[in-house]
Amino acid sequence: METIIQSAFNRAFGNENVPAPGVQGRIEKMENVDWEARVSEEFDIQMHKAKIMVVGCGGAGCNTVTRLTEIGASGADIIATNTDAKHLAITKAHKKLLIGKDTTKGLGAGGYPQVGEKAAVEQRTQIKQLLEGVDLVFVTAGMGGGTGTGGAPVIAEIAKSLGAIVVGAVTMPFKMEGTRIQKAEDGLSKLRQVTDTVVVIENQKLLEYAGSMPLAQAFALADELISMMIKGITETITVPSLVNLDFADVKTIMKCGGVSAICVGESDSQSRIKDAVLKALNHPLLEVDYTGALGALIHVICGPDCTLAEINEAGELISKRLSQDSQVIWGARVLPEYAGKVQVIAIVTGVKSPYILGPVQREEMARGVSSELGIPVIMR
Repeated sequence: METIIQSAFNRAFGNENVPAPGVQGRIEKMENVDWEARVSEEFDIQMHKAKIMVVGCGGAGCNTVTRLTEIGASGADIIATNTDAKHLAITKAHKKLLIGKDTTKGLGAGGYPQVGEKAAVEQRTQIKQLLEGVDLVFVTAGMGGGTGTGGAPVIAEIAKSLGAIVVGAVTMPFKMEGTRIQKAEDGLSKLRQVTDTVVVIENQKLLEYAGSMPLAQAFALADELISMMIKGITETITVPSLVNLDFADVKTIMKCGGVSAICVGESDSQSRIKDAVLKALNHPLLEVDYTGALGALIHVICGPDCTLAEINEAGELISKRLSQDSQVIWGARVLPEYAGKVQVIAIVTGVKSPYILGPVQREEMARGVSSELGIPVIMR
């Protein structure tokens, strides 16, 4: 003990030549470090990190990735693709790709999905290069227009062919938009063929929930929901945690089968865990039924004041909604800025919702998705 105190005294008062106990030994050991091996090891770790990409396609998709870029999503590459050069220029993203240069000349798809599809196919090589080696791809778009409706399924198909888990996140038009609904149904059916899960935000539901909001705020709400879902799952995978979760855990849960819901809730109330879980599971725009769900990945972000009992409470509250033999994986991260509050992120597989859709088989395409979304069928 005296040696430690004397060493600290010497360093504090300028006698810096006296090393702390054990320092000399560490210095000698450092000289013998195989730095080439250390660099190789670090490179190997970086090479084996999960690669996540978010691709916004078309006007609505680009609006969503702009919002995601603004709030930040650590560990994800954010890509904007569009046929409209002017809109692409004001979009915020890590990378931008103008698709259909020859087809549309940068002037947009004119609301024609076949033009959007042709534009994406035209840039297939560049899209494939962007998606090469990516493990998890989010494709976000608005259904019912031209670029997103036609281009998003092409992008998702390329990602799927490269072996990625693909999650779609799309908006559907209002009931009054007759011809756009027809296009949206066809686009959504195609997207479901090449994704593991599609989260649907229906504008009609948005109208019921946020009808009194100013127009810009109401549409920003949909962008915010999609962005927070993507940010939550991305940072769950990529940001180190006290109890860590990784891409393999996410893959395990999403491959349990059925439809997957991505839920995010936050609270700083006295019953913060319960409130955060309820906010995560009961989002009014999604209407998810968790009865008989097959599995869940639960990640809690909290401050240093959070207890183990609270973390356990989050897991129990969610597990009660699932089937008895469901698989549950959990993790936790402690951040100083979360003192007094918690955020709960959950991926729940095997749920039922008219707004979260699983893959569709080709023979189901002809039936459309009207009955699932509650959109009246319009005779063609």
